Amino acid sequence: MTDTRERIRTHVGANAGVHFNELVRESDFAPGQVQYHVRLLREEGRLVREEFYGRTHYYPPTYDEWERAALALFRRETAREIVVYLIEHEPAGPGAITDALDIARSTLEYHVDRLVDHGLVEKRYDERNRVVLELAEPEATGRLLTTVTPTVPDRLVDRFTRLVDELLAGTREPQ
Repeated sequence: MTDTRERIRTHVGANAGVHFNELVRESDFAPGQVQYHVRLLREEGRLVREEFYGRTHYYPPTYDEWERAALALFRRETAREIVVYLIEHEPAGPGAITDALDIARSTLEYHVDRLVDHGLVEKRYDERNRVVLELAEPEATGRLLTTVTPTVPDRLVDRFTRLVDELLAGTREPQ
């Protein structure tokens, strides 16, 4: 294996769930070089590629499908903050989470839907028919959460989305 390929494989191993643009930004290689070596690493079975919500993420082959989805979602700052809140306060209702994180309800629902779809969060109703959110696999989630820190571009995208949601929420007519 070439030094370039080994460096890319090592970087993905240390940053499981890294997306392509981040991989290019954090390496000394041109996008074409990264594409070429990533393709070869995938063909050799040394990397796994997954698409999540418009982004291509790369993983070592040791992660299963649930873990790959979790790592991709944890790279989104808001999804990560929701999971951290649930680790500290579960079970929790949507209102408590939106208040604590200072996010719009639509932002919460967007991220919770994805967390539920991938089996990270469970949504149920309590005895008074109110929505309650809990982590599906708290120990596994906590372990994976410690391996990911959202990048600056990821944080900017999330913050821009929050701003737009807040602006839209403020312009709606009361119902």
